Amino acid sequence: MIGAMQHQELIGIGELAKRTGSKVETIRYYEHQGLLPEPMRTAGGHRVYDTDGVKRLTFIRRSRELGFSIAEIEQLLTLVGHNYTCHDIREITMDHLETIQRKIDDLQRLERVLTEMASQCSDDQTPECPIIDALYAQAEH
Repeated sequence: MIGAMQHQELIGIGELAKRTGSKVETIRYYEHQGLLPEPMRTAGGHRVYDTDGVKRLTFIRRSRELGFSIAEIEQLLTLVGHNYTCHDIREITMDHLETIQRKIDDLQRLERVLTEMASQCSDDQTPECPIIDALYAQAEH
């Protein structure tokens, strides 16, 4: 229930979604995952959030945009909520960067394979297609 925080601006879940560019379902999901704390409730049982809720959800949203996993965000939020050093945050970020680099390498390999497959296609109206042949060949391995 709402207690001593009466002097702070409190907003509903719809307004929180609007201010942060999130969806209401996403906010509930983050609450369920423990990334957002259980919100305060009005006497009628409606969720209400203060400015800390807006800041935290903005942090989570931005982290997700940068590709951080729920587990990584949980780590970051735990560190931010306690004593942390820039080194601690950098370690998580560098681990994430390595994951992103591996994904980039995989995508570049995929681009080369697809480009090669497409270059073998004569783009005519014959029913034979080297792309289809290549896809079947990959399935056989």
